[in-house]
Amino acid sequence: MPQVTVEYMIMVPILIAQIFLFPFAATIIMNTWVDSRRTLSLQEAASSMSSSMQQLYSSLNHDTISAGAVRSSLVLPRYIEDYPYAGNATLRTVGSGVDGSRVLEITLKYVGVSISTTALVTFGANLEWKNSTFLSNSTSPSIIAEKFVNGTIQMVFG
Repeated sequence: MPQVTVEYMIMVPILIAQIFLFPFAATIIMNTWVDSRRTLSLQEAASSMSSSMQQLYSSLNHDTISAGAVRSSLVLPRYIEDYPYAGNATLRTVGSGVDGSRVLEITLKYVGVSISTTALVTFGANLEWKNSTFLSNSTSPSIIAEKFVNGTIQMVFG
């Protein structure tokens, strides 16, 4: 009989610990998985946006295209897992001199959740970026690009 009591004394605390430990561990694992899924979805949106901007720049940068403005609609989800997201961009010059490339760093962030991601887009030296904010839940998210007579291309979120 004393052996049964010792076994219960050892096993009961372990069973009680498992009752609390397994749901706690499952919650942590699921939260990590959900955050990873949200981050991946946001990265996909940033990648799509950067690709659209690169294509628009390449189209306008051709010598046969004269000065003018173009508005390109972005085909992105308005909400990702019921959260809108916002973005902004920062332009940096890479390389030296006037002929240095320009890198636009696009940062997208969920509104209400502390998840964000960035995408980098490389442009020529003739790109100018006008500070603006992208909102996914706006009525018509777009990019506006304007080519000037001197060949400079200015882009902004529309």
